[in-house]
Amino acid sequence: MTQLFFDFDGTIANSEQGIVAGIKYFVKKMQLTPLTNDQYRLFIGPTLSASMHQFYPTLDNTAVKQAIDLYQEYYADQGIFEMQIYPGVIPVLQQLHAAGFTMNVASTKPEAMIDRIVQHFDLNPYFSGLYGATMDESIRSSKTDVLAYALKEADAAASNSIMIGDRNTDMIGGRANGVPTIGVLYGFGDRSELSAAGANVIVSQPRDIPAGIEEILVGSVK
Repeated sequence: MTQLFFDFDGTIANSEQGIVAGIKYFVKKMQLTPLTNDQYRLFIGPTLSASMHQFYPTLDNTAVKQAIDLYQEYYADQGIFEMQIYPGVIPVLQQLHAAGFTMNVASTKPEAMIDRIVQHFDLNPYFSGLYGATMDESIRSSKTDVLAYALKEADAAASNSIMIGDRNTDMIGGRANGVPTIGVLYGFGDRSELSAAGANVIVSQPRDIPAGIEEILVGSVK
């Protein structure tokens, strides 16, 4: 049975509000140079530590850890539920569940936070496994690492799995693990980003995901 691994931010839920608020919180607390709104949105998808090294390259590891701690201070208390499940996602999850697919979350969010969010939004019936980073992002600090861990824990064969996500990191993680990928355009990435990262299939809306899965399963994806 094919196992599906869904990214969360930008694929299951629009989590921009809580994530960006958490970033602005640590930027203000640490008196860092504020970024543009477009730059803040680029934090969504990669791990926070990876984005910190990209946008604040002069910060050392101690400062990056401080930023992560401050972000989680805000996010765990307030930002964690400042999100909306994308319209159309729940019916697709119901459809895929009824069709017999085993579905999992593979996200660079800390695993404990994924568990809280999935419970809060009553998504437990759809997902068999919830896989993510450690709280301090010191382990499984990339989508490649998270997906490798998820495949092992779910006892899933890469050739019989599909990674579904909205950012290049999801496509890169899938390719690195030998897993076919579906890129979605309703999240935080765009077609050029997903294509450049090697997405096997790109879909526009949640309702298109089952057709994308079918396209991969019938062997038309090269």
